[in-house]
Amino acid sequence: MPRFAANLTMLFNEVPFLDRFERAAKAGFEAVEFLFPYAYSTADIKALLDDNGLALVLHNLPAGDWDAGERGIACLPGRRAEFRDGVGRAIDCAAALGVKQLNCLAGKRPADVSHEKADDTFVENLAYAAGALRKAGLKLLIEPINTFDIPGFHLSRTQQALAIIDRVGADNLFVQYDIYHAQRMEGELAATLERHLPRIAHVQLADNPGRHEPGTGEINYPFLFAHLDRIGYRGFVGCEYKPAGATEEGLGWRQRLAL
Repeated sequence: MPRFAANLTMLFNEVPFLDRFERAAKAGFEAVEFLFPYAYSTADIKALLDDNGLALVLHNLPAGDWDAGERGIACLPGRRAEFRDGVGRAIDCAAALGVKQLNCLAGKRPADVSHEKADDTFVENLAYAAGALRKAGLKLLIEPINTFDIPGFHLSRTQQALAIIDRVGADNLFVQYDIYHAQRMEGELAATLERHLPRIAHVQLADNPGRHEPGTGEINYPFLFAHLDRIGYRGFVGCEYKPAGATEEGLGWRQRLAL
């Protein structure tokens, strides 16, 4: 059975963020992930992780003005200096929190920027970030995100991510494979996971439609969980879904589906 990490940005969101660590531990999670640590004291987060026996498996590089609708800046020409500053901040947080991998959100391509220019900018920024993370002993991840939920997001398909990784040529750059986003954009979940497993460093989940708990939609999660075991995936699976109700009320899927 896969090991699951609670995404604290989305789960237990009935309570303030810093209260979610204890809730996750009490619900039986041994690991967590979240979007960003930057609005909080890393000392406070580290204490909550330690006090609750939790590992932090992932957070993102700074991604621009999230509240204003930005979803990453890595593909945006003219934001290179901001991106590089963010890489340094992320590495500092990772060192304080014990994180071994960081995710880089590509961002939404502006209408006046060509796909080629956005790609070139993304590759340049990833090369810089991968080099800095390698010195710190960290993996760098990139995540394809569906363009139904985030129109204009520059990186939306697995093959596109792999092509970008090939261009960068860094041995610590991997795919973050989100089952929900992949289902919406391309399907072929089991075959894609198996074919590209050596290049996938982290997996996330939610069901479709609705991005709710596994078992609420069309994705055959019992099969996929068994498949991940079968093909040798040994990382955590991040639970990045929108609870249909209170988080704890919907957590029974872990026993029902992860057989």
